[in-house]
Amino acid sequence: MSKGWNRQSQTKSRARGAKVRVKSARGRKPSSTRWLQRQLNDPYVAEANRLGYRTRAAFKLLELDDRYDFIKGAKRVVDLGCAPGGWTQILTKKLPTGTQIIGIDLQEVEPIQGAELWVMDFLGAEAEEKLMAALDGPVDLVVSDMANSATGHRQTDQMRTMALCDAALDFAIKVLGEDGTFVAKVLQGGSDTSLMTRMQQHFKSVKHAKPPASRADSKEWFVLAQGFKGKK
Repeated sequence: MSKGWNRQSQTKSRARGAKVRVKSARGRKPSSTRWLQRQLNDPYVAEANRLGYRTRAAFKLLELDDRYDFIKGAKRVVDLGCAPGGWTQILTKKLPTGTQIIGIDLQEVEPIQGAELWVMDFLGAEAEEKLMAALDGPVDLVVSDMANSATGHRQTDQMRTMALCDAALDFAIKVLGEDGTFVAKVLQGGSDTSLMTRMQQHFKSVKHAKPPASRADSKEWFVLAQGFKGKK
């Protein structure tokens, strides 16, 4: 097992039990039955419920941080695409009281103590200006779990997700302080050369990672850019 991914075995061992089988029900699509069975037998879902996390996706950020150690010490953080709040929960638990944490999403998110949660379209004309005005100073960490609804057409989904990642990177370059970190979701095959080149120009280290909490059949990966070189 790769260094830093040991949370996977811990999560599975805590949630181990008899496998749940879901019977078909009238009016329920077969795909819905398969989804429900997968949820009921997913150790990350069980562990998220046990710990009070709003989504199993919280473990993706935890596992990434276990391996690359980028949350500790951050004084200002922006969480893009924060609904339903799993990543924001992790940030508030790992960072001390007084840390400025702003989460933004199209959907309303139930309050999380220690974070400001905004309902706003990040791609809207005024979103970036309002975010920058609210920040107390240079940002140490920008995380983005933004994604469009899947269309089922691979190239379209990749293009839309990359557009979100590009926008998140544009924002990060404007607000990050020196040595800041940018973490964002991409789709397999979607991290095109131009995006990687831009990150390599602005950051000392750029990596791809797929944490164990990201399901094996999922096309999602994450880019992690550390050591922002500062504005030129």
